[in-house]
Amino acid sequence: MPERALKTAAVEGRFEGEGWRGKDGTEYWTHVVIDPVRGADGSVVGFAKITRDLTERQSAQQALKSSEEQFRILVQSVADYAIYMLDPKRFVTSWNLGAERIKGYQADEILGEHFSRFYLEADRKAGLPEESLTIAAKEGRFEREAWRLRKDGTTFLAHVIIDAIRNDSGELIGFAKITRDVTERSKAQKELEQTREQLFQIQKLEAIGQLTGGVAHDFNIF
Repeated sequence: MPERALKTAAVEGRFEGEGWRGKDGTEYWTHVVIDPVRGADGSVVGFAKITRDLTERQSAQQALKSSEEQFRILVQSVADYAIYMLDPKRFVTSWNLGAERIKGYQADEILGEHFSRFYLEADRKAGLPEESLTIAAKEGRFEREAWRLRKDGTTFLAHVIIDAIRNDSGELIGFAKITRDVTERSKAQKELEQTREQLFQIQKLEAIGQLTGGVAHDFNIF
């Protein structure tokens, strides 16, 4: 490798690269630039070498890469929430286990597909898919409950959150979408409301009965 670096510098006019170097038994990550030094006749008479220690930067990058990988594994393992990403053109770029379970699509079936396929036909015609992303892009977040389609054509009530993703320059680079199936929760709430209403009606009838009985008793006294 040392000889190859010098040969590249001599032939191409410069060698530049990064790699590990050793010092006192320890290693450090370097950025290296080698330029050939030529005599009056153009022949190589030596080399000028500039080395910069980038160990801290490399360590930070490796730590970030490790953290990102751990986060990716975590997201992929979540089964109760559909978590996936959209590119700026609204196409699906990632798909986790929860998305497979809730929506019924395997990753290879949905990656690269437009996210509007999860919406009901009436909602697509009304422009709701694009409206949700427009709001997310403008306000930073979109949140709502609405009916969505599974692969098998069945529907479920979804609690949806869409976050706009921007780079350091503020440029929109995509969307993060989290969907939770709240059908059973909604069903339970409706059943509870119906039970409360029935209980209220029973109590009202009992009150009317007690009132009627009291009035009849008063008439009997007279």
